[in-house]
Amino acid sequence: MVHAHHKKAHLAPFAAIGHFVKKNAIMVIAFLAALITSFIIPPDSLYLDYFDLKTLCCLFCVLAVVCALKNVNFFYMLANKIVSVFKTTKSAILALVYITFIGSMLIANDMALLTFLPLGYLVLTTTGKEKYMAFTFIMQNIAANLGGMLTPFGNPQNLYLYSKFGIGDLEFISIMALPFIISIALITVCCLVFVKNEELTISSAKIEVNKKRTAIYLLLFALSIVIVFRFIPYYIGPIVIVPLLLFLDRDALKKVDYPLLLTFVFFFIFAGNMARIDAVRELFSMLLDKNTLVFSVLSCQIISNVPSSILLSQFTTNYKDLLIGVNIGGAGTLIASLASLITFKEYIKHNPHGSAKYIGLFSLFNFAFLIILTVIMSLV
Repeated sequence: MVHAHHKKAHLAPFAAIGHFVKKNAIMVIAFLAALITSFIIPPDSLYLDYFDLKTLCCLFCVLAVVCALKNVNFFYMLANKIVSVFKTTKSAILALVYITFIGSMLIANDMALLTFLPLGYLVLTTTGKEKYMAFTFIMQNIAANLGGMLTPFGNPQNLYLYSKFGIGDLEFISIMALPFIISIALITVCCLVFVKNEELTISSAKIEVNKKRTAIYLLLFALSIVIVFRFIPYYIGPIVIVPLLLFLDRDALKKVDYPLLLTFVFFFIFAGNMARIDAVRELFSMLLDKNTLVFSVLSCQIISNVPSSILLSQFTTNYKDLLIGVNIGGAGTLIASLASLITFKEYIKHNPHGSAKYIGLFSLFNFAFLIILTVIMSLV
């Protein structure tokens, strides 16, 4: 017995490491990619040019303020109000998907999912409509990936490309307007076709919200967005937001998705190193010259959309097609977007035995969206 206990204690650190790797798989992969390429291109002074501090700063500010708003039940109250207005399954699921869609434009795709997937779960379980769980989660996932494409801060890769190429605000929106409109239309059609019009009964539980704090956090959120749009220097964000949150809500600073920020740091190193390898530079430049849109869509399927945008932006100046490609490329495989892994994890948490069915349905819808959007955008 003592021996077994000793063996268990001996294995505990490995279990902890395994759990950490599983939870932060993308960050660990990014770290390994950075590490391996740093043997090919040893660290030197040029490494300092790899990092886009503005992207990291903006991302940190948005994540911190969203965590604070979440802690005061702001999103929960907002969504509860919206859902209580809708009386049928069809309209409630449409509402959930649209909230996620709009949310991703304002608070970034992964934050929108972390905020609104639990809400989708709550609405479907409290109204006895669990059969729509997989469909709703998949639609929320597609809405988060494709809804965020319209604004520079809607998807992490947008923030990076917007900053790297200095794209104008109106130009950015005009580039993304068509795929955005097509996406809304496709999502709406799916919800109307695949969800029956069943009646919903939902309990209207009273939600307590601290009005004063909510007002302060909304002002901080507005500040983050003003920074993203370059009206104020980016370093003002942390200078104002960090001390205020330390005083008002330390927990929000603890809950920031630091692995996501580190994933960016590691991918900056990986992409910077790859761009300095001659053979890689020649191959990627040639492929991107042939068809930037299609190649960036394909790249997302294998290495995900954020690393694709950081890596491919080193080899092309055609930011218009690259921007469209890495946004619509977020649909498709489960690893095409970091957000899709968040949805998968959330679904499995509630349905541990439903992974195969979920992946099948997920792939079906995602590839349909991906093919339609890629074909239309290639022809335009």
